[in-house]
Amino acid sequence: MVHPLEHLVVRHTHRLPAPEGAAGDGAVAARQFDAALMSVGFKLSAPLLERLAGLSEGAVVDVAVRTLSTVRELVGDHVRHNTYFIDFPANVPDTLDFWMGCIREALADDDAREGTLKQLSNGVVNLLTLPSYGRYQHTYADMLGHHEELIAAAGDRMTVLHLGGDAADEVGELYLTLAGSRTPLGEEHLRDLDALATHCVDGPQPDEIPVRENRAVINRARLRAGSGPILDTVTDVLRLACALADGDVSLLEPTRFVKLSRPVRRALLAGLDTVVAAAPAKLADVAAHREAWKRLGERLHPHEYPQFPSAAEVFAVARGEQRVRSFASRTEELLGRGELTEAVRLLESAPGVLLRSVDRLVRSARADEEYETVLAGVEKAAPRTAGRVLLSVRQHLLNRGDRLEQDGVRRVFINRRGRAWVTPDTRPALPETAKERLIALLDAEIARRLPVTGPVLVDPDVLDVALPLSGKAVSSGLGVLPRGSVSPVEGELLRFFVYWKQHRQTTDYDLSAVILDENYEQVTWLSYTQLTDVEGRHSGDIVEAPEGASEFIELRLGAVRGAFVVPQVLVFSGEGFMDVEESFFGFMLREGEQKGRPFEPRTVRMKSDLRGPGRVALPLVFRRDEDGRWHAHWLHLYLKGMPAANRVEETRVTVEALARGIVEREQLTVRWLLGLRDDADVTVWDGESVPDGPVTYLGMRRPEGLHPGSRILTPENLRDVIPE
Repeated sequence: MVHPLEHLVVRHTHRLPAPEGAAGDGAVAARQFDAALMSVGFKLSAPLLERLAGLSEGAVVDVAVRTLSTVRELVGDHVRHNTYFIDFPANVPDTLDFWMGCIREALADDDAREGTLKQLSNGVVNLLTLPSYGRYQHTYADMLGHHEELIAAAGDRMTVLHLGGDAADEVGELYLTLAGSRTPLGEEHLRDLDALATHCVDGPQPDEIPVRENRAVINRARLRAGSGPILDTVTDVLRLACALADGDVSLLEPTRFVKLSRPVRRALLAGLDTVVAAAPAKLADVAAHREAWKRLGERLHPHEYPQFPSAAEVFAVARGEQRVRSFASRTEELLGRGELTEAVRLLESAPGVLLRSVDRLVRSARADEEYETVLAGVEKAAPRTAGRVLLSVRQHLLNRGDRLEQDGVRRVFINRRGRAWVTPDTRPALPETAKERLIALLDAEIARRLPVTGPVLVDPDVLDVALPLSGKAVSSGLGVLPRGSVSPVEGELLRFFVYWKQHRQTTDYDLSAVILDENYEQVTWLSYTQLTDVEGRHSGDIVEAPEGASEFIELRLGAVRGAFVVPQVLVFSGEGFMDVEESFFGFMLREGEQKGRPFEPRTVRMKSDLRGPGRVALPLVFRRDEDGRWHAHWLHLYLKGMPAANRVEETRVTVEALARGIVEREQLTVRWLLGLRDDADVTVWDGESVPDGPVTYLGMRRPEGLHPGSRILTPENLRDVIPE
């Protein structure tokens, strides 16, 4: 029997749960399956191929159909990628010549002639009114007929699918991994956790659920299954109510609460009553989400449940009928009066808040005694603070130096949804002595928490990957790395792609790329307004996507006249990234003579969903170093943009500032983490000689041949390196 969540295991772990079925001679079918996988850049491991060969041909075919569907979607090959210019990247016309051709075709069209002549008489022609502009003029099959087969190259991506264990065990292990994650999950991972939690609600549970959003999703599954939710703050109850309404469990966006049954209302109020009765001070958390509590109270009807008097206090606080001073207001009052020592003593009861406030506390100190008070407070709080918070503060200090006082330096702010903005940095530099002592304290505490392991093998390509302190705003997909990561780009031709399918209204996305020089100033660009340049070609503008649409840009890296390439996806009109039926971005790398279709899945190095709040997406930036080698710097940013008619020419200033801010910002990386422990046995592995015993392996993808007892860390589960 096929496990209903098998596809989640394949997508998250690149393992195929041990295939089951009637025994037989499936060797031929298994090899055909392997060949089909290779056409999309995947391959069966030797143990998995052997396992399939022992099954019947029919069983192998069933596995192949399911698995191919999953990996095609993972790489973006589940849709048809057509191009406006049928020969792209060949025979792309000059922009003005192309526009004039569209006008001539409109004048030859009886239905369009009169309107086009009227526009010409006014001196301005709206391209969108021309019949041949922005709409496919040929079928997908016609386009394929204009392209030769892809020539295989050594640099083509090949992702190995490994043999997993029993399907139920694999699903349970994936659930425990996501549920116990020490970093917040992205939107798609939360949806996957929801499905897993529903299926695994009666099975083994994680010892701890550190992330509150994860807890809300799991609590919804528990409540629906008749189990009691796990609650220890009033905000846990609010998040659970948001989850029941399919709302935002991060509480960043308002949720429209739904009508709840009496058993559910009773369960929520009982949980709320228990939390407040055990710790009345937790009522102080209500003020942070006062309006949400008032709206939830209208659905819960707490007055109908007099047996829960402590729960009723929550809504009294929300309505302002009962006053409870928040922790933040008490801290602000002390700092406002200059009572730094008392503020630190208060903050010691909330170690995470103290660590997040350390920059301000140090800047508030006016004497050596006060500096010592702050540092002593940090020393006491650090062992009781979550590892992710320690790393976040450590990264903050990494970028807090004297250079911040220089004229023109700007701060880049990025919220949990990936929305970014830039502002002048007016903070004074931290005293160097205090900063050095803080760094030493944090490094010692982080190093203390790192597990004692045996030999560690490291793929050199993973050394500059940033530690994944949060999965928020980092879309899931293939080859996606945390914001701030740097990865090598090896190939002659770099090709971006975007695909979108509109949901309810006509939607026009525009793929563009800006070339910047070493000073982050614009050299040129490629977009629908400039289809060709020295650097490359644009595949043509598509202005509607009822059946889905794709746009491509190809760059010849050796011809790029600048130091940076910044691809962008702009919403020109219609539905945003959160509203369309589907949208994703990615890039391919090819050698100069590979030919092939515009979209070739085995050349795809990265594909990620576009799911952000703005109207302009900046997935990553490419940078050429002094030796001429190219690297990708991961951004995962969304700009607010304009409601409509966003164009690459108008985002120049913001994009230049953001690119500078992210590229020049120092990151905590895998390299940094491995260097914390002097006693670690770390080897940068060339992939040749495989050790006999178990190892810890960190790399871009799981290699074959490692001891079965090895611990494997790849981008899919790199969050596990974050210490507790």
